[in-house]
Amino acid sequence: MSRFVEGEQRSQLTLLPASLEEYVDAENPVRVVDVFIEELDLTTLGFSGPAPTGRPGYHPATLLKIYLYGYLNRIQSSRRLEREANRNVELMWLTGRLAPDFKTIADFRKDNGPAIQAVCARFIAICGQIGLFSHAVAAIDGAKFKAVNSRDRNFTRGKLKRRMEQISESIERYLQALDAADVQEGDRAEAKSARLTDKIAAMRARLGELQQLEAQVLEAPDLQISLTDPDARAMATNMRGASVVGYNVQAAVDAEHHLIVAHEVTNVVVDRTLLAPMAEKTKAAMGVEQLEALADRGYFSGEQIRACEGVGVTPLVPKPLTSNAKAAGRFGKDDFTYLADQNAYRCPANELLTYRHATVENGLTLYLYYTTKCGSCPLRSKCTTGKERRVRRWEHEHVVEANLKRLEMKPDAMTIRRRTVEHTFGTLKSWMGHTHFLTRRLENVKTEMSLCVLAYNLKRMMAIMGAGPLTAAIRA
Repeated sequence: MSRFVEGEQRSQLTLLPASLEEYVDAENPVRVVDVFIEELDLTTLGFSGPAPTGRPGYHPATLLKIYLYGYLNRIQSSRRLEREANRNVELMWLTGRLAPDFKTIADFRKDNGPAIQAVCARFIAICGQIGLFSHAVAAIDGAKFKAVNSRDRNFTRGKLKRRMEQISESIERYLQALDAADVQEGDRAEAKSARLTDKIAAMRARLGELQQLEAQVLEAPDLQISLTDPDARAMATNMRGASVVGYNVQAAVDAEHHLIVAHEVTNVVVDRTLLAPMAEKTKAAMGVEQLEALADRGYFSGEQIRACEGVGVTPLVPKPLTSNAKAAGRFGKDDFTYLADQNAYRCPANELLTYRHATVENGLTLYLYYTTKCGSCPLRSKCTTGKERRVRRWEHEHVVEANLKRLEMKPDAMTIRRRTVEHTFGTLKSWMGHTHFLTRRLENVKTEMSLCVLAYNLKRMMAIMGAGPLTAAIRA
C-alpha cells in the first residue's frame, strides 16, 4: 500500500554505530547517573569491598547504577532490571555490558540499605554546595504508601471481633440448614447434608485460626499484626472509611526548588509526634542556621512546636478545630483574651478570669483560670453548662500563640505548603505504581524509598539545570 511510512526489511544489512558511546548523547540522563556514582567514595558511604576469596563479584558502583537507572525510568523490579540489562542500550553503556542476574541485583539492595540511604543524602549535600538552599523554607507532610500486605492479612482487635461474629453467625445458619436437611429423605438430601457438614467444619477451623490470631494481637505492643509484612500497619486515609496497610512516609520539600531535602519512613500512624524530628533533620540536610517549616494541622502539638524552636526551626502549623464548646454553639477558648501583664483572661462578657492554681494532666503543667461571677452573667448559656467557665493554659502556651500569630502574618503559608509538597507525593506514587512498595520490613522499605527520592531529586535537578551543567557541577 502507498502513502504510508514504510520500515526497512528485517533481512536488510545495516551498519550500526561502531561503539555504544554513539548511542548516548551529551544530554542523556545516564551520563549524570554515571558521573554522580563515579564521583562517590562508596567505601566511606558504607558499601562493602570485594571478597578476599571466591569468584569475583560485581562492583557496588555497577549495581548502584543499575538501580538508579531503573528508578529513574520506573523500573523497580529486580527481574525487570535483569531483562533491561540484557537489551537496553543505555544500560549497556552505563554498566559496560555487564548483566547481573536478578538475585544479585535484589541482594545488593537488601544488603546495602544504610549505604544507599547515605547516597541519597549525599546528593542533597551536593545541591547545598551548589547553593540551592539559600531560601531556607521547607514544607513537611506525610502520606500513606501501600506495603506488600493486603488488608485481609492485617488484623486488629476490632477486625478480628467482627470476623469471628460473622463466622459464628454463618455457622449458626448452616446448622439450621443442616437440621432442615436431616428431616428430608433421598440422595439429594444426603448430598446437601454432606456439603453443609464440610462447610461447618471449615468455618469452625477458620474460627479456631482467628482465635489464635487474637492471642497474637493481644500480645502485640500496638494491638495489631500483619502476616505478610510484619512491620506494616493499617492507616487511615483521607477517603472516608478507607484505610491502607502500609507505611507513613514523611517528606520535607524545599519551597524554592521543590527538592525532597529529607525523608523518613515510619509505621507510626499519626503525624503529631513527627514535626520536630523531621524539622531538625531537614535543617541539618539543608545546612542552614535557621529554617522555616510549614506543616498542616495534623502536626499541631504544643510540645513539638516548642521542640522545633529549641533547635533553630520556626514552625508554622495551623491549629485544628477540636473545641467541644464550639461544636455545641458555645464560646471557645479563642474567644477569651489572655492578658499577660495581669496573668488573667478577659471573657466575652468583659469579666476577668484570674489565675487559681496549677494542675498536671498527661505530663503537662496547666494553669487554671476562672471567676465567681458566672452565675449572674447574661451570656452564661452561651459560655458554659457548669457552675463557672474554666480556662486552662499550658505553661508554654506563649509558644503556641507565637506560632498562630506568624500564621496570621503569612496568610498564604498553607497555600505554599500545598503546592510545594503535596504534588511530590502524587508524583512518587505515580512512579511506584498501584502497589507502591515491593519490599518487606521497615529497613528494606526505607532503602526502596531512598532510591525513589534520589531518582526524583535527580530528575528535578536535570529539569532545573540541564544534564550537562549538572554533570559539571557534580564533578566540581
